[in-house]
Amino acid sequence: MTATADIASGVMAFAQQLPGRVIESPLDMVLGATLPTKVILTVLGAFSLLSWILIIWKFRELRAVNARADDFVFAVAGANGLADLDNALRELEDSPFRRVFREGIAFFSELRPGALVNPHVGEGLSPTHLEALWLVLEKSLSEEKDELAHGLPWLAIIGSVSPLLGLMGTVVGVMNSFIGITSQGSANIAAVAPGIAEALTTTVTGLAVAIPAVIAYNHYASRLRLFVGELEGYASEFIGTLAREGRL
Repeated sequence: MTATADIASGVMAFAQQLPGRVIESPLDMVLGATLPTKVILTVLGAFSLLSWILIIWKFRELRAVNARADDFVFAVAGANGLADLDNALRELEDSPFRRVFREGIAFFSELRPGALVNPHVGEGLSPTHLEALWLVLEKSLSEEKDELAHGLPWLAIIGSVSPLLGLMGTVVGVMNSFIGITSQGSANIAAVAPGIAEALTTTVTGLAVAIPAVIAYNHYASRLRLFVGELEGYASEFIGTLAREGRL
């Protein structure tokens, strides 16, 4: 740590010897950077802000969905039959689980009016009707999956593009170092320090933006797969409940 600090102090000390360029802190390196480096850092800053907005938004959204999923599970466990479950769902807050079940129950009621209350009313569902009911449930599942996935593609984009922008800044910084060598006619530390400092700044910034975005994307994608699996399981359970209660 001492050696690293000495090197950093030496870089800044030599950089301060450049004409019109006084560096006393990392902020001075950013403010005194070349235009391409400033553009890259600005884009990375915008990406970072967007990334954290998405991370906080998805965290709150998935936490709310998880809480409402628990309420749904309790409603399913306490319901005595499909008709009782339909009444219990009306009192729950809106959630993907509630919407999928309500969509299935509504379509079933259209196919067999009155069968929700009296399973012996009318004829049972034909194979075509049953397939149509399952297609309705699948459509509802797909819509809920797309709704929950909002924002995740942007986290993936930020996580993959930010390191490349940091690498671009590294290349720009190295180019500036060579320009400094050419302008001063010397390869001493005073000539290359500003360019190297810019290169390292953009590299670190790119990684700092990408790492939280990648971690959040993987975490939220995993939770999304879990929710979708539970929705598919409850959709299958809905069909099984209809069969068990003689409503098909």
